[in-house]
Amino acid sequence: MQNTRRQLIRGLGALVVVGLVVSAQKWSYTPQEAAHGVSDVSLIKQWEGLRLEAYTDFGGVWTIGYGHTATAHRGMRITEEEAERLLRVDVAWAEEAINRNVKVDLTQNQYDALASWVYNLGETNLRRSTLLRKLNGGDYRGAGKEFLRWNKDEGVTLDGLTRRREAEVALWTT
Repeated sequence: MQNTRRQLIRGLGALVVVGLVVSAQKWSYTPQEAAHGVSDVSLIKQWEGLRLEAYTDFGGVWTIGYGHTATAHRGMRITEEEAERLLRVDVAWAEEAINRNVKVDLTQNQYDALASWVYNLGETNLRRSTLLRKLNGGDYRGAGKEFLRWNKDEGVTLDGLTRRREAEVALWTT
């Protein structure tokens, strides 16, 4: 954001993720195209899934709706409408975390991919991450590769988290 009129261009080349070629195109954007909020929650919904009765996730955290944890507790039940409301609240929280911590412009796809990551992992992990350091240093390609490191819960690699991170990288690079 040093020169708001300067167009940023980065060459991504081919990024290979577990045998999957994600992108081989160049992308560019101008600050006028920079995103400041989530435009599509489908990635979050896809990976969180909808559960109308509270359950404990792999790490033992009470969860309900689309991955909502803040008020979830044993025996809690909600409607689909309540799940959508909780999702909106949690997405707004993720947007605030991104807007507080990210100091460079993001394309809409990058923003949505990062929102999915923050929604899943939280602001503390974002603040402490190499992903954020690389991103704020202008290394968009390096930041994109950092998503893949975050596929564990309690030190155990989870196939679902690996697939989620691959989907986030795919969105980040398009």
